[in-house]
Amino acid sequence: MNSLPEAHATLRIVARPCDVNAAGDIFGGWLISQADIAGSTVAVRHTKGRVVTVAVEQFHFIKPVLVGDIVSIYSDIKAIGKSSITVAMSIYIERKPMQDVIVEKVAQGQFIFVHLDDQGKPCAI
Repeated sequence: MNSLPEAHATLRIVARPCDVNAAGDIFGGWLISQADIAGSTVAVRHTKGRVVTVAVEQFHFIKPVLVGDIVSIYSDIKAIGKSSITVAMSIYIERKPMQDVIVEKVAQGQFIFVHLDDQGKPCAI
C-alpha cells in the first residue's frame, strides 16, 4: 500500500523513543492507548457528553511500529446501543517520510464506550 485511506484520520501522532519496549519497537500498550484516545474522541462527538471505555473487544497487531513512524488512526462507529457505542479503529503508519514513503496497516481494534451522566452513571445516548 502506498497511500493512506481517503477518510480523515481521527488522530495522528509520531512514535517517539520514549514509547519503545525492550526490543526497540513501539510498546503495544502505547498503541492501544492512542486507539483509545481516537475512539473516545469519536464517541464523545456522537454522544455530546462524557464517555468511558468499558471494553476492548479486539485488538490485532499486524506489524511493528518503529520510532519516527507517523501513526494515523481512522475510526468508524460500528454500533450504537442504549448507552454504549462501539468504535472500530484501523491504524496505519507512514515510514521514512523524507524518502519514498512506506504506508502500512499496523493494527486494528474495536472498543466499546459507555455514555455517562453528570453523576458518572450510564445514560441514554
